[in-house]
Amino acid sequence: MKVTLISIPVRDQEKALKFYTEKLGFLKKKDSPLGGGNRWLTLVSPEWQDGPELLLEPAPNHFEPCKVFQDALMEAGYPYTQFDTDDVQKDYDRLVELDVEFSVKPTEMGTVKIAVFNDTCGNNIQLVETL
Repeated sequence: MKVTLISIPVRDQEKALKFYTEKLGFLKKKDSPLGGGNRWLTLVSPEWQDGPELLLEPAPNHFEPCKVFQDALMEAGYPYTQFDTDDVQKDYDRLVELDVEFSVKPTEMGTVKIAVFNDTCGNNIQLVETL
């Protein structure tokens, strides 16, 4: 088995698409209408275009437990997921220049360096660099 797709809940797929492509640099891979204004909208890393796809899932708009879970994670400051990077400080500096808001600045924690930002779509995302 292998992971081919992971979803992240977003409340506005178009806003999420703009943030994840224009600020984070992901590439759109699939974009198919599902009805009701929803889309099967996936992204990939430009560094690993054949790797796992990130589904921008509109679940919080249609499934209350997902919305409650997403709100609870945000309120507690917990990241919904993490993205690995070769250089947390470099990505932090680049994203701050693009007005991305961080709740945790680059911080060394044992064998990793982390930073946490708000994706503007209801999620905290953690960047992780292995030291």
